[in-house]
Amino acid sequence: MSTYAKELSKLRAGVASQVRKSSCVVGNRLLTQLSHGEIERLTPHLEITRISPKTPLCTQAYLYFPTTALVSFIYTLASGSTVEIGVIGNDGVVGLNTFLGGTAPGQEVCTLAGDAFRIKLASLHAEYCRGDLLQRVLLRYSQAFLAQVAQAAVCNRFHSMEQRLCRWLLLRLDRLSSNEIAVTQDGIANMLGGRRATVTVAAGHLQEMGLIVCYRGRITVLDRSGLEAAVCECYWAVNQEAKSRRVGNAIRH
Repeated sequence: MSTYAKELSKLRAGVASQVRKSSCVVGNRLLTQLSHGEIERLTPHLEITRISPKTPLCTQAYLYFPTTALVSFIYTLASGSTVEIGVIGNDGVVGLNTFLGGTAPGQEVCTLAGDAFRIKLASLHAEYCRGDLLQRVLLRYSQAFLAQVAQAAVCNRFHSMEQRLCRWLLLRLDRLSSNEIAVTQDGIANMLGGRRATVTVAAGHLQEMGLIVCYRGRITVLDRSGLEAAVCECYWAVNQEAKSRRVGNAIRH
């Protein structure tokens, strides 16, 4: 084999290697912000796992980077009433509070079955302590998520059920690859801290406007721009905060 052919073969192998490293984390926006070196070191410790509403999340031992699953932070009052104070999908990581030495602001519950990358806390801690890009990505995400929790409190206090439902739907669309969401109106009421009858009226109005279709435990969004026009300022505040805290949009060298 000529010297040129050998060099070309090495180049192709190098490109293929980089593609594999990039592809292994496609699906979670936090992981795709990391450098190639970090991805190379973390990949042996990442495993794909299926999580569902029936699967307890072991955040005392693992961090989860969802790709197609959704996890909600649910706060339960002494009366038994519940409200969702945050949602994590392919934009974030579950278990970060425990990893950073704190406690979660609520109970972490999978509300939409799907896949996630899972890694042991000890394995991620070793990379985190290097003080490289991973550390910045996780700390900036924790700030963005706290902003989401704070904004949810404001929204639940001051805005109508219809506006809150629009926010709830849009936050999920941002974290899913589909415009269809599997959820019952009872489930929405529990997460928005309202009554089922109030949710039914709000969903019915959005359906009359041609923005969504509700059918047998599923909501299909027909007009995202219409939802954006009807949503309150809280959605945009959360959206902007998340963008401002993002380190990058692609895997870095």
